[in-house]
This record gives sequence, structure tokens and C-alpha cells, in this order.
Amino acid sequence: MTTATQAFATKVATLADLDPLVGQVIGVSSWFPVEQPRINTFADATDDHQWIHVDPERATKESPFGGPIAHGYLTLSLIIPMFSEIFSVDSIKMAVNYGLNKVRFTSPVPAGGRVRLNATLKSVEHLPKGGVQIAIDGVIELENSERPAVVVEGVYRYFE
Repeated sequence: MTTATQAFATKVATLADLDPLVGQVIGVSSWFPVEQPRINTFADATDDHQWIHVDPERATKESPFGGPIAHGYLTLSLIIPMFSEIFSVDSIKMAVNYGLNKVRFTSPVPAGGRVRLNATLKSVEHLPKGGVQIAIDGVIELENSERPAVVVEGVYRYFE
């Protein structure tokens, strides 16, 4: 799934600048490699050593994917560096990852594959004690695939 051809980012000065961006693509990250050593490190960190992730020889012979694949949660976690690359607000003092409203793992990411984030600002909610809560419709695209790897709605809070 390719909806943009090159990386671009949105940088705004203040939280007040976000409202006009609702409904717009706010960024497309550069391609991010998902190599076997990263998959192995994630397996160690999460104690998820399923062979389809960490045994390339067996995964190549026995899995329906033709080789090892990244954990879905590893692919999802890459939203952090990719989103940081494509979106910033100059005036904020603090940002927090508030959660996820929806996540779907729609296509496996093969070891050695590359992904990127395509993000649209879904909503901006001004919080009663200051700051904003934003929802981002994110598509983690898989290079050379018609289907995305992950579709996610992320929620973030920003405070000036």
C-alpha cells in the first residue's frame, strides 16, 4: 500500500495550530528496516521466542510466510520512532502516549522488510486543564506490498 512517494513531516509552532490540520495527512516517515537482529532482541525483551520469529531455517522450511517474520507488537512499537520523525509541536513541554483505540495486524513483516508510517490527524480535543488530546490514524506500510502491515489509531496528549 503506497499512498505517498516520499517522506515528509509536519512541524507546528503551538497546539492552537493543530485544529486546521484535522483530516489531513501530517506525515510519511522514511523507510525503517526490520532486520533479524532487531526481531531477536524483541523476542528476548518480551520472552516471545516463537520459531516463526527467531528460527530462520525452520521458518523458511515450515512456515506459511516463507521465512521469519517480525512480531506484530514489534512492528507496532516502531510507530514511536517513525511518528517522532514526522510530527512535532515546538511549544510543548511534555507529550505522553495515551493509548490505542484500534489496532489491526493486517500483513506480516518479513525479516529484512521495511516499513514506514503514513499518519493522518483524525481529531484534536482541547483538554479542560490545558493541553490537547489528538488521535492519529496511522498506517504502517510494508514496502512492495499492497496491504499495510498495521492499521492503528493512536492517542497522544500534548501539554504546553
